Amino acid sequence: MGKLLSKKFFKNFFGIPYLRMGAGEPLVFIHGLGEIKEGWSNQFEFAQQYDLIIPDLRGHGEYITDEKISIKNFALDIINLLKGLGIESAHICGLSMGGMVAQEIYRQAPEMCRSLTLVSTFHYAPKQFGQLFLKLRKLRSESFSLEEQKNIAARVCLYSWTEENFENFYKFYHPNRDYYLLSAKACLEVNNVCLLPKIKVPTLIIGGQYDSVTPPWIQFLMHKQIRHSEFVIFRNTGHIAKLEAKEAFNEVLRNFLNKHKKAC
Repeated sequence: MGKLLSKKFFKNFFGIPYLRMGAGEPLVFIHGLGEIKEGWSNQFEFAQQYDLIIPDLRGHGEYITDEKISIKNFALDIINLLKGLGIESAHICGLSMGGMVAQEIYRQAPEMCRSLTLVSTFHYAPKQFGQLFLKLRKLRSESFSLEEQKNIAARVCLYSWTEENFENFYKFYHPNRDYYLLSAKACLEVNNVCLLPKIKVPTLIIGGQYDSVTPPWIQFLMHKQIRHSEFVIFRNTGHIAKLEAKEAFNEVLRNFLNKHKKAC
C-alpha cells in the first residue's frame, strides 16, 4: 500500500505540473482558488482503485506562466494533459474554482468526462455581486500581509476552527499575489446556466452545511438543473468538506465512483 500511494511528480511536454499515482480508471482532482495540487492529500487513498491525476492550475503551485488566466484555459490545460497521457476519458472531481473548471471541461469535451463531481462550487455569479467580491478581495490583498490573508481565508473557509484543521489548511493554501485576483475574476465570469441542463454524465454535487463561500443552496439549484444528479450536504462543515469531513467525504465519493465504473 505504501508503494501504491507514493507520490510521483511528472511534467509533460505541455509544462503542466501534476501528481500521478495508482492504477485503474482515471480520476482527476482539481483544486480550488489559491490551493495547490497537494491539497488533495486526504484523497490519495483513491489510488488503491483509480489512476489519480492531480494537476496544478495556471498561477497555482508550481505552474507559473505568462499565458492568460481563465476558466476556459484551466480546462484546456487539463484536456491537453489527459490527451498527452493518452487518456480518452476520466472521472472529473473539482472543488470550488475546480468545480467550475470541471464544468468547463464538460463544455469543451463532454466525451472525456465519465462522471462529474462538483464540490462546493457555483455555476453563475451575478455581475454586481462579482464586482463587490473583487473589490473586497483587492482591498484585502492590498491591506494585509500574505500570512494575514491566509488566516482570514482559513476562518472563512473552515467551520471547525481546530488547530489541526488550521494547520492542514495553511499547508496547502498558497495564493500567488500575481495570479490570485486574476483567477478570482475568472471565476466570476462563469455563466453555466444553459450548460447544466445539457450535462448527461453521472453527476454528484456536494455542499457544506455552513459554507459561507458558496452556500449549499447554490449547489441545490445546480442539482435541480442537472437531470438525474445526486446531491449531498455534509453537516458541520464549511467550504472544504474534503478536509473537515475526510472520511465521510471519501466514502460518499467512493460509493458514487464505484457505481459508475465501466463494466469489465
